[in-house]
Amino acid sequence: MRGHVPPHPLLLWLPWRAASTPERLALVAPDGSRLSYAELHEGADHVARRLAALGVRGGDRVGVLLPNGIPFAEVVHACMRLGAVLLPLNLRLTPGELAWQVRDAGARVVVHDASTEAKAAELRALATELTVRRIDDDAAPIDTAPLDAGRSDIARAEISPAADAPLRERTDPGDPLAIVYTSGTTGAPKGAVLSYSNFWWSAMGSALNLGVHDDDRWLAPLPLFHVGGLSVLTRSAIYGTTAVLNDGFDAERVSAALEDEGITIVSLVPTMLHRLLEVRGDRPSPRSLRCVLLGGGPAPRALLERCAALGVPVSQTYGLTECCSQVATLAPRDALRKLGSAGRPLYPNEIRVVTDTGNDPPPGEGGEILVRGPIVTAGYWNRPDATERAFADGWLRTGDFGTLDEEGYLYVLDRRDDLIVTGGENVYPAEVEGVLLAHPCVAEAAVIGESDAEWGQRVVAVVRLVEGADREVVDQIQAHCRAALAAYKVPREVRISEVPLPRTASGKLQRHSLRR
Repeated sequence: MRGHVPPHPLLLWLPWRAASTPERLALVAPDGSRLSYAELHEGADHVARRLAALGVRGGDRVGVLLPNGIPFAEVVHACMRLGAVLLPLNLRLTPGELAWQVRDAGARVVVHDASTEAKAAELRALATELTVRRIDDDAAPIDTAPLDAGRSDIARAEISPAADAPLRERTDPGDPLAIVYTSGTTGAPKGAVLSYSNFWWSAMGSALNLGVHDDDRWLAPLPLFHVGGLSVLTRSAIYGTTAVLNDGFDAERVSAALEDEGITIVSLVPTMLHRLLEVRGDRPSPRSLRCVLLGGGPAPRALLERCAALGVPVSQTYGLTECCSQVATLAPRDALRKLGSAGRPLYPNEIRVVTDTGNDPPPGEGGEILVRGPIVTAGYWNRPDATERAFADGWLRTGDFGTLDEEGYLYVLDRRDDLIVTGGENVYPAEVEGVLLAHPCVAEAAVIGESDAEWGQRVVAVVRLVEGADREVVDQIQAHCRAALAAYKVPREVRISEVPLPRTASGKLQRHSLRR
């Protein structure tokens, strides 16, 4: 039968949820606004029609220059409604960096709101071929310049929810839902193409590990333009649970939400968790909180031990943009038994650790982490060269170092690019940073390798001290390291930074910025 091809059922997350549980709470916005699933569906349809009036069609890339909030969520589901591809834009990038990304992705339209007006204006000036428009202004006209020769008929239309334009969902789970650029901890970002299927299986793997409760409220202080934050939105729509959004991380606000909002799961990175514990002091974990999902790199053991002592239910997780967030996550029942582990791979994913020769080492010995499964991207946007380098016999080469124990539990050591080789010995910066952060005078720490004529590389630490600490404490910090680390791992030099250390929007250290 020819004609309309109905969308695959796996793609109808929001329509199905709005039909089956319309009154259930879908979103809590940073300003306290609340939307049911019926209201979110209605808002997404409204935005989809406005995007269609801008000329957006199936397969078009839509740049999203929005903070965490309801408009962002509506645009996500509106793109699904149209079959367009979401392009989340990092609000911390410069206009020049944003212009590079939207051009690299071939975006036709970028939407923003009043809060990002200034940055949008700079982007508009740099990328004059783009349509850059506010999504929260019903009266805003579309650019008079046509989007292309074949679309001049809609170039002068008004942005209106009543625009008569075709709306359709995607029809294949393998179609791209989003292009998410890597956070750039080791260099220039690449656009990982993530499909509906990738997000679906990511949600399923997490659900099988953590379970899904009807009253779940998942707090996302992570930015929605980061795959960790975006995954909270998509999982909540699939599960029919509530996503609670924060616009940026504020330890006091997160602590209050844990106490007052009935939060059951919260996604954090180690820096956020450390600040949260500082704010909460010795207060026990709220009874409603059943999981702190901790990602963004290896966590210092001292931090995990403190959480265990306070009854904070931490589940370490390992993930990356190319794998749609989580790859492996420690089950809550293993939190104490496997302290420091990122857990086993989420079903049905697979993990290997291989040496430079491509062999699987014995349990406990390190190597590069490889991943295979339905969560893995098919490749990078417009980068066949990078895609080819990233895969080996169907396995994604993550560039991360780790070990697997006898039971198949993963322990993440560090980024391969951050490994320090000094005198023929391997030093993992995250291990040294964990020891530095255990010193009471150290607020932040980063460890990098610098060239050394005798040893190849020397270990150098950059620390930010806690407020009021004396700069003369450097000798004590090095003594503290000597007591906890092998001699070759001890920083030869400890430098003090007066400003916060460079991080990505998701809180990961940018060691390459320090090396520069």
